[in-house]
Amino acid sequence: MNTITQFTNSFQSEWLKTRHSLSSWLVIIGSIFIPLILLSARTLYPKYLAGDAQNPMFWQKIFRDCWQPMAIFFLPMGIVLAASLIAQLEFRNNSWKQVHTTPQTLTTIFIAKFAVILTMLLQLFVLFNVFTYFAGILPHILRGAAMPQQAFPFWYFIEKSYCMFLAALPIVALQFLISLQFKNFLVPLSFGLGFQVASLIAVEWKYGYCVPYTYCPLGYFSMIGSPTSIPQGVDIYAWAVGYFVFFMVLSYVLYIFKREKG
Repeated sequence: MNTITQFTNSFQSEWLKTRHSLSSWLVIIGSIFIPLILLSARTLYPKYLAGDAQNPMFWQKIFRDCWQPMAIFFLPMGIVLAASLIAQLEFRNNSWKQVHTTPQTLTTIFIAKFAVILTMLLQLFVLFNVFTYFAGILPHILRGAAMPQQAFPFWYFIEKSYCMFLAALPIVALQFLISLQFKNFLVPLSFGLGFQVASLIAVEWKYGYCVPYTYCPLGYFSMIGSPTSIPQGVDIYAWAVGYFVFFMVLSYVLYIFKREKG
């Protein structure tokens, strides 16, 4: 069996494990929750729709309104839960030994499991953008109000979502690392919760960019042009990618050389 076929089979196997699981529901609920609140508010209180339709930055405003609670709280917390749940499926089902007896290398198992997490994160971003679009356009249709004058800025959504995706990568990698090392689900969950609380404080710190969980809120502040305590010239996305690579390499080494894998 060649490497590509082995990886494809392993990825499909890991993906099937997530079907109808809590992690898959987190993706759906997490992608629709904030846009649904905004959609409801704009539909129930339509007096601002006409003015919004004339706003030349209509779609940017909708995008930012949806991303504010998402970037600061819901996205990091969703990643903490989903990454921990997926990485610990075998611990909860006591099935690591069965996985390791299958004809696939440890590297394939590691990459396939992490690829599923990244795929679900990408799925969350796609769905979130789709629902954000509906949150902007549906109230005007339902209320018969004037439609937005601004053309939909497709590449703006893509660019800003890409930046937020990069900002989320260190959280994914670190939660994956911790989840593979401890059998108890409460350990990665508590670790993630603790770091999330710490990051909300560290955002105001001059060296807050050194904390890997701060990049989502910092990315949002950068998106809206809000000043932060971070020194000029610091590229938070470069830091995010650097942390991501470091955590992934460390996670892989620890997994490969871990004596007790089940």
